[in-house]
Amino acid sequence: MCRGLESLPLTCLERAKELRALLGSLLQKSDHSLPGQSKKSDKHRLSVDEPLKWKESFDNLLCSQNGLCLFRAFLVSEFSEENIAFYLACEDFRATKPTKLSTKAKKIYDEFIGSDAPREVNLDHVTKAATKKNMEQLCQSCFDLAQAKIYSLMEKDCYPRFLKSSTYLELSRKAKTG
Repeated sequence: MCRGLESLPLTCLERAKELRALLGSLLQKSDHSLPGQSKKSDKHRLSVDEPLKWKESFDNLLCSQNGLCLFRAFLVSEFSEENIAFYLACEDFRATKPTKLSTKAKKIYDEFIGSDAPREVNLDHVTKAATKKNMEQLCQSCFDLAQAKIYSLMEKDCYPRFLKSSTYLELSRKAKTG
C-alpha cells in the first residue's frame, strides 16, 4: 500500500506545492511568467488553459508534466499512489534495453504485483497469473495487460475524483476566469 507523501519523488512533491502556491499569480499575469523565474522552470510553467485540457481526457492529464504531478499528489492524498507509480514503471520498462529487462521486470513484479508486494496494485487473479506467466519469457510488453487494467481503474475511478477535487476545481475556475 502507499507509504504516503514520503513515497512521492521530491521533485514532484516540490512541483505540486509550487504549482499550488503560484497558480493564482500564473493565471493572472498576462505573460504567464513570474519575475526572477529561471529558464529551467519555464518548461514547467503552467499555461492558462492547461488545467482545462486535463478535463478533456485522462491522456491529456498524463501527458502534462504539471498535470501528472498534481494527479500523483492527489493519489497520495487518496492512498492510491501505487497505481500511478506502477503505470509509470511500466512505461519506463517498455523503453528498457533488452539486457536490463530481467532486472527491471523482477523489481516491478516484486514491488507491485507479487503476493507480498509492498505497493501492491489492485489486479484480479487472472491478470496476475497472466503477468506471472509473461515473466517466464520476458519482452517489453509483458506488463501490458496489468498496466491496461490499472490505467482503466485510474481513468474510471481516480480521474473523475481528481476532476472533482478542490485543487482541480480551483485551477479550472481560475483558468476560465483568466
